[in-house]
Amino acid sequence: MQKQAMAVFAMGILISATGFAKDKKKNILPAYVLTARTVKVIIDPTAGISIDDPRANEIARADVEAALRTWGRFELVTAGPADLVIVVRKGLGRVVDPTIHDPRQNDPMSAESGVGPENSRPPGMPGSASSPSMTNDRPSPQTEIGGTEDSFMVYRGDVDRPLDTAPVWRCVASDALQPHSVPAVDKFRKAIADAEKAATKGP
Repeated sequence: MQKQAMAVFAMGILISATGFAKDKKKNILPAYVLTARTVKVIIDPTAGISIDDPRANEIARADVEAALRTWGRFELVTAGPADLVIVVRKGLGRVVDPTIHDPRQNDPMSAESGVGPENSRPPGMPGSASSPSMTNDRPSPQTEIGGTEDSFMVYRGDVDRPLDTAPVWRCVASDALQPHSVPAVDKFRKAIADAEKAATKGP
């Protein structure tokens, strides 16, 4: 009986150690994130405008930019390329929600954005059940499926079509873009601090 207990205890330690190692690996960020100096914050180009809260995404972007300014690590840019591109999307709160597609909300083809083609879709981001033609430059109704949680995605910016690549870091949670506190920025800040700490220790 004692041997069985010891075996279970040893297995628990092994599982914990393995899980810890995986968690550590998840926190590793590429060197280009640690050396990045400029960042651009945009609204997910596929996000619709909520009928219940039309300015939700605009406010979320402004909150993220304010939190980044307070952090002080990055220089915020609005025109031209940036080292990193952060794509934000406010959760709708419902699995299915009627929204309005308006390309003017965040046009990735604009000089202000400069992050890629208009039909770019961040990998892993919710789509829409009846997306209108992306060539339509007028607001039009659509029905979004998914996207109940806030989304904060970080992409490498100094490449062609950044949003066509996989995000280097993400935070998807119901309160990720909570006004004023913006937990996603705090988590990203911690991820960078952990990566820098790990880098100083070496392999």
